[in-house]
Amino acid sequence: MKDCEDIFLLNREFSCEIRHIPFKRIFDVLFSLMVLIVGSPIFLLIALSISLSSPGKVIYYQNRVGRGGSSFRCYKFRSMYVDADRRLGLILKNDSKMREEWEKSYKLKRDPRVTPLGAFLRRTSLDELPQFWNVFRGDLSVVGPRPVVHEEIVKYFGVKAYKIFSIRPGITGLWQISGRSNIDYTQRVALDEYYVDKRSALLDAKVILKTIPSVLFTKGAY
Repeated sequence: MKDCEDIFLLNREFSCEIRHIPFKRIFDVLFSLMVLIVGSPIFLLIALSISLSSPGKVIYYQNRVGRGGSSFRCYKFRSMYVDADRRLGLILKNDSKMREEWEKSYKLKRDPRVTPLGAFLRRTSLDELPQFWNVFRGDLSVVGPRPVVHEEIVKYFGVKAYKIFSIRPGITGLWQISGRSNIDYTQRVALDEYYVDKRSALLDAKVILKTIPSVLFTKGAY
C-alpha cells in the first residue's frame, strides 16, 4: 500500500510539505525520555497485568500515517483479544447499527474486541503510554494532529491531508481535549487543521495541561 500517495496527488496545487520545528523536536525528545524513565515501573506493571489477564503479546502495533505521508508502527499496550479482527468482522456483518457506528467514527462504544482490562486502559489512556517511544524515535510528537490509518485519510481528509500531515501527529491534541470520540469526524479534521495553522509552544502547553483532566474524567474515551 502506498503511503497516502493517492491523496497527496489528488491536486497538483498542493505539495506534501514537511515542516521542521527544531524547538518542538527538542521538547519531544526530553519529555518522552523523562516519561519512559520515570514511568518504567508503571509500564512494567501494566505489561504484567496484560500478560496475566489474557493470552497474546503485551505490545500491539498498527501502521499509521506520519509526517509527509510516511508510514510508521504506532505502539500501544494490547487492549484487545487476539482474535479481535474476527470478532469485529462478525459484529459488523450481523449488526447494522454497529456497522453504521463503525463507518461513522472507526470506533465502537461497546467494542466486542476489547478485554475488561483493555477497557480500563483505554478509558484512562494508559494503553497509549508506549507511544512515548514513538515520540522519542521521531514518529510522533507529544502534541499534534491525530495519528490515523490510511483508510481514514482516503475517506475523510481529502486535500486537507497536505497541510495536516506536514507536521508530526501527536499523542495528544485538540481532539483529545475537545470530547474525543464524542465528536464527529468532520470536527476532528477541522481541529487538526486548526492546530496546524495556530500551533505554538503556548498552545502545546495548554493542550498538555488540559489533557490531564480529560484523561482523569475519561470523557469520550472508549
